[in-house]
Amino acid sequence: MSNNTVMKKRWISLYVENQVGVLSKISGLFSGKSYNLDSLTVGTTADASVSRMTIATFSDDETFEQIKKQLNRMVEVIKVIDFTDIFVRMKEILYIKVMNCSMEDKTELFQIAETFKAKVIDYGKDSLLLEFVQTATKNDAVIALIKGEYKAIEVVRGGSVGIESISMMER
Repeated sequence: MSNNTVMKKRWISLYVENQVGVLSKISGLFSGKSYNLDSLTVGTTADASVSRMTIATFSDDETFEQIKKQLNRMVEVIKVIDFTDIFVRMKEILYIKVMNCSMEDKTELFQIAETFKAKVIDYGKDSLLLEFVQTATKNDAVIALIKGEYKAIEVVRGGSVGIESISMMER
């Protein structure tokens, strides 16, 4: 298999005009072309008229080049930045609610939270709510760990957001 047909996770950051319908147009581009949209987050920047999107997709090189070209052609898109092979600070938020906990379960969950630099943000008689802000890969690992130990859990993830690194540190 040649390298340009290898499917891999790729990241794009977009500066877009902050107006009604832009998010819909961009997500519509992905669904209309059958591109796999893995994650999409959006928020305003220091300039309230501009939003920044962080998009994750799985694609081969050729498809990814097409995605970037099509995004660049959109009137509302100010700038497209390919994050795939550059140094980026990237995090996502993850909430895990664990229900039906014993006292021993709670003790172990506090230890997991400490190990993964998470916060216990809510606490009930038989439940715990954890908040993680870390890389998607670390969040995948913590979900697998907690799913393996506890049966009654609820998981909510936000998409990743990223910014170019000042130093040459990796994601």
